Amino acid sequence: MSEGGERTVEEPAGGREWALVGAPNARDLGGLVGADGRRVRTGRLIRTPALGRLTDDDLTVLGKLAPACVIDLRDASEIAVAPADRLVGEPRTVHLPVHDPEHPVFTYVSAVLLGHDLTAYAELARQGTPAAMAAIYRWFVTGESARAGFAEAVRLAARPENLPLVYHCSAGKDRTGWLTVILLTALGVDEEAIRAEYLRNNALTESLRAVLLEAMRRRQPELDVEAVLPVLEVRPEYLDAAYDEVRRVHGSVEAYLRDGLGLTDEVIAALRAQLLE
Repeated sequence: MSEGGERTVEEPAGGREWALVGAPNARDLGGLVGADGRRVRTGRLIRTPALGRLTDDDLTVLGKLAPACVIDLRDASEIAVAPADRLVGEPRTVHLPVHDPEHPVFTYVSAVLLGHDLTAYAELARQGTPAAMAAIYRWFVTGESARAGFAEAVRLAARPENLPLVYHCSAGKDRTGWLTVILLTALGVDEEAIRAEYLRNNALTESLRAVLLEAMRRRQPELDVEAVLPVLEVRPEYLDAAYDEVRRVHGSVEAYLRDGLGLTDEVIAALRAQLLE
């Protein structure tokens, strides 16, 4: 599709012009309509899960995307137990850990993705993983490392030397998802389109979820799928929890960007100058 052509909300990023087998929910945010009707530039902002499972063919695709900077939102403890990110070229790598050891969901998601024993998380399952996920999203808004990490990521995205920018966490859906909300909000994309972009994760990872659940069932026949599924999906209520916390604490999303994240008018203007057509 031509750069100026119309795209649906469901496929905002130029369709699926490329894909990464080892990172199925990776996608370009280009094409979404931002401030003053200007579209987000294609090939500048790319969200992914962790890159340790990329295939050799994926590396060819990544090489064509040519990221100048890769932001990793994982904690060192998560990185240590996961396959090392596979990269091409020499992009600048920046670690901005958004992690709270008081919230076991972070390590639970990693354990699920890596096929680790989940028996240590029985209490989390009893509490209810959907509620735990919602709590994490509220923490994204108020947690100290969350505010620091997300704010610095936006400042990095506003500088031309860091573009194209790839950013990721473990699964590429929660921390990566909320950072995407922040970036697109700062770029003037409307909330409905942001929500649709966030929810795309589930369709893109449907096959992956099926494979993960089947592998887990083989290892643990007694597995409670209903306790695991909420951490493998994104859900509207998770995003709602974050938005509710934003409005409870700051009154508006704009005030959250300014007061919660410390993003100045100059940073927002620079971000739009670099990332909007």
